[in-house]
Amino acid sequence: MADIQKSLEELLDINGSIAACIVDSNSGMVLGKLGDSMDLDLAAAVNTEVVSAKKRAIKELKLDDTIEDILITLTKQYHIICPVKSNSDLFIYLVLNKSVANLALARLKVNSIESILTI
Repeated sequence: MADIQKSLEELLDINGSIAACIVDSNSGMVLGKLGDSMDLDLAAAVNTEVVSAKKRAIKELKLDDTIEDILITLTKQYHIICPVKSNSDLFIYLVLNKSVANLALARLKVNSIESILTI
């Protein structure tokens, strides 16, 4: 079991990590954050809308499925959004430098951290 601060430190240990936070998807509020290269409070609020939209799409399409993660690929960055399975109201948000990060390894590490996160 890992707490928020330890989980964030492990996320920032991922090669290419820029910033990370854990977000309440109901309110968009940040429960913990590390990295100062971007406004993580604003990013959390905006990405809460992304998660909500995807959940709505799954419901409207009557898909018997859940979000494993959401990957947003920008020109210079990867953004990984990973819902916390033990608490569906929370998600991990990780920003990676695309030129440095190994996306496959980063996704594995995020899923590993998510699986032991307890809040």
